[in-house]
Amino acid sequence: MNTVTAMKNSTAIAIGGFDGMHIGHQHLFDALGENGTIVVIETGYANLTPKQERSHFSHHPILYMELDEIRHLNGEEFVQLLKDKFPKLSKIVVGYDFHFGKNRKYSFEDLKSLFHGEVTVIEEVTHEGDSVHSHKIRTKLKIGDIKGANLFLGHNYTIKGKVVSGQGIGKKELVATINIQTRGFLLPKEGVYTTLTRIDEEEHYHPSVSFVGHRDTTDGSFAVESHILDGEVLCKEKASISFISFIRNNEKFDNLTDLKKAIQKDIAIASKELKLLQL
Repeated sequence: MNTVTAMKNSTAIAIGGFDGMHIGHQHLFDALGENGTIVVIETGYANLTPKQERSHFSHHPILYMELDEIRHLNGEEFVQLLKDKFPKLSKIVVGYDFHFGKNRKYSFEDLKSLFHGEVTVIEEVTHEGDSVHSHKIRTKLKIGDIKGANLFLGHNYTIKGKVVSGQGIGKKELVATINIQTRGFLLPKEGVYTTLTRIDEEEHYHPSVSFVGHRDTTDGSFAVESHILDGEVLCKEKASISFISFIRNNEKFDNLTDLKKAIQKDIAIASKELKLLQL
């Protein structure tokens, strides 16, 4: 169903920023029912699931609304806009911390009085006693806590980018890698990771070990590169890297021999972990 048809027929909407489409967000989506649409308020700051990436994490259609185009509206005007866009609207789902309108002055309490329909408010979602928020996921990624970030997300954190040329020494003196240039995604802490890498339009992911950071041992340039563990593959245009766990910090080695030894250890660690995950 395309977005226009969804807007015409939807009886319920969930409103929010929804960067990450994490387990807290999924509670809102679950409350939509069969005939619902997700309304993303696009702030321009989303970097976990930037732009259209959110569509990969829900079967519901998504309508994107630019914050700059609606931030001037008062409460009545905002609700009227929603009713105009969704003529059959009878239910609005929001989080407990939802605010809207000029200067974010309106809360879900105001929404209940302004909207003559059902307003469902989803309470705070926690994991092991810790509240789930996008900013906490960003913090976890920045310190290399991939497993913690993935638990909050409900899926493996994934970045995407177009293939670019590397240094040219990897395949000859170290290991062959796929190098990508990614934009819009938050990159995790510099270091080496156990990952899964998807090549071009392939449906499956290859087991891999990936590096994010400055090549301190060689030319010092910044790189995002992935070594495929189940054999060398040809990547023509783009790749996706899904992070499983953090292996080690970025390090500067005295020579390429020491670097290669470290990479071999990384490969052994990643291979063992990925085999265990397949059990």
